[in-house]
Amino acid sequence: MKVHEYQAKELFREFGIPTSRGVLVEAPERAAGALEEVGLPCVVKSQVLVGGRGKAGGVRFVRSAEEYHRAVDEILGMDIKGLTVERLLIDEAVDIKQELYLGVVLDRSTKQPRFMVSAAGGVEIEVVAAETPDKIFSMAINPLVGFKGYHGRRLAAFLHEDPAVRKQLAKVLAKLYELFMAKDCSLAEINPCVITGAGEVTAIDAKLNFDDNALFRHPDVAALRDMTAEDPLEVKAKEAGLSYVNLDGSVGCLVNGAGLAMTTMDLIKHFGAEPANFLDVGGSSNPQKVLTAMEIITSDDNVKSILLNIFGGITRCDDIANGLIQALEQRPLEVPLVVRLTGTNEDEGRAILRKAGIEAGTDFDQAVQQAVNAARGA
Repeated sequence: MKVHEYQAKELFREFGIPTSRGVLVEAPERAAGALEEVGLPCVVKSQVLVGGRGKAGGVRFVRSAEEYHRAVDEILGMDIKGLTVERLLIDEAVDIKQELYLGVVLDRSTKQPRFMVSAAGGVEIEVVAAETPDKIFSMAINPLVGFKGYHGRRLAAFLHEDPAVRKQLAKVLAKLYELFMAKDCSLAEINPCVITGAGEVTAIDAKLNFDDNALFRHPDVAALRDMTAEDPLEVKAKEAGLSYVNLDGSVGCLVNGAGLAMTTMDLIKHFGAEPANFLDVGGSSNPQKVLTAMEIITSDDNVKSILLNIFGGITRCDDIANGLIQALEQRPLEVPLVVRLTGTNEDEGRAILRKAGIEAGTDFDQAVQQAVNAARGA
């Protein structure tokens, strides 16, 4: 789960991380009051849950009231990567002497939080890693040991030479780790974390991602979720208990089990196409899940063919078949459908589909090739 910058900054302040001062604007009539509070110059920032806001024109530095009101009018309602800007953060302009990158991520290979810091802040860390990897310092933190003073000093020493600045950075890094662990984050990032002309360390941007599986422990964090800023199909899938991620390809996938779903996607790419989604209906045999899954897949205009790939263990192939028939009765398909059924009650499942005029195969490679060819119109 992601939150907006203004929400992340509120959590930063709660944990003692210094941030730039800002005011939230959700309607044009609030803009004048926000300007009075923050003053000029200031920064008008769109609040959307995607990267690249600045490149899209959603972040503006303004020096006059005229520039400010023009920026508010132009950014509110702007479309940025398919999301409509409904909120602005009016942030104070900070005297920036240097920009740094501070981040903590979950390193799944070591099963530990990992700090990544760089003196090349203000740009995407992926770009820094690709072009100048020597500018990044990485350090894993054993959660049984926790973040110690020597961790902070080592990281801060990589970032700056001034002892006074290093001391501030070490404190911010410790607080960032505390937040990361306390709120079950998967990412806690400050980019940029700036050194001001007065030598003060301040977060002028904030990014927090949270582990969805841990939200039950954090009702305060769950309450920050902005459903209007998330993919509506992904929201619908979550409500139905499905694991769904929308992608850019043309072959829609309905699969049971995350491992089989990922293998299916790999094989689609192997045969020269791109998957339109990751969709795992799980181990349940509830036909309603298949019905909902088909509704979600067919709502995506990019889908040119659909592959239903089921390996029945706990999942019963006949229940899957019944769910598919119900889905097709309610929403007839306009794209080709390829079905692979194997496992528990596969004969019964194939018989159900055969009555509806659908032939289900058992060969994995063959089914994927058929779906890929169908998406190409071959």
